[in-house]
Amino acid sequence: MRFDIVTLFPDCFTSVLSSGLLGKALAKRIAQVNLLNPRDFTTDKHHKADDEPYGGGVGMLMKPEPIFAAVESLPTLPRREIIFMSPQGQTINQPLLKELAGNYDQLVVICGHYEGVDERVLHLVTREISLGDFILTGGEIPAMALLNGVVRLLPGTVGKVESLKVESFEEGLLDYPQYTRPADFRGLKVPDVLLSGNHQEIARWRYQQQIKRTAERRPDLLQKWLEQNQQSGEKTFSNDQ
Repeated sequence: MRFDIVTLFPDCFTSVLSSGLLGKALAKRIAQVNLLNPRDFTTDKHHKADDEPYGGGVGMLMKPEPIFAAVESLPTLPRREIIFMSPQGQTINQPLLKELAGNYDQLVVICGHYEGVDERVLHLVTREISLGDFILTGGEIPAMALLNGVVRLLPGTVGKVESLKVESFEEGLLDYPQYTRPADFRGLKVPDVLLSGNHQEIARWRYQQQIKRTAERRPDLLQKWLEQNQQSGEKTFSNDQ
């Protein structure tokens, strides 16, 4: 998959693109990331990428010409989405990441800054995406989250594909508690069932813990999950065990 990120601060991505699973995925060419600075597409001697808003107001807006020029300089793959990272957009969730990972060959990601972008930039955009209901100084951090979330779902990024199937949100529930050695750390002990070797009981305990944890931390998710299971007629374990 190809990612083209339009950002005034490409250096922000240096560490992210060279670290962990994301760095390995890029090294294996599972994904390709290109960084474009709008300033490189300006035509004035000062390379001005922002200006004051018409009608007055606080702060500066990113100009449309450099952003249009940056996007129009890119090759166009058959399945392409042009995304603007904006607090007014669709909130990132796991189904959205799976949709992007499975249905597109190219994601062009525009990072706003200052007070945002000239409204005419949205004529380029096919989708607006948000990290949540809060404001950051720019779209770079949300773009990194989107990039990480999509790339890790691409075939070959994660060594054990099965691990992607038992994570939080994959089945509508939060993940179950997990433990490693030692079995007793400062009096905090691993649940006996995980030491029993009884895989059926372990699976049952984990499922019950998923329901319990979701009920405690995200009752909204649990309600949605229960409604979906009732519609499909699936049988669930009690969440009070």
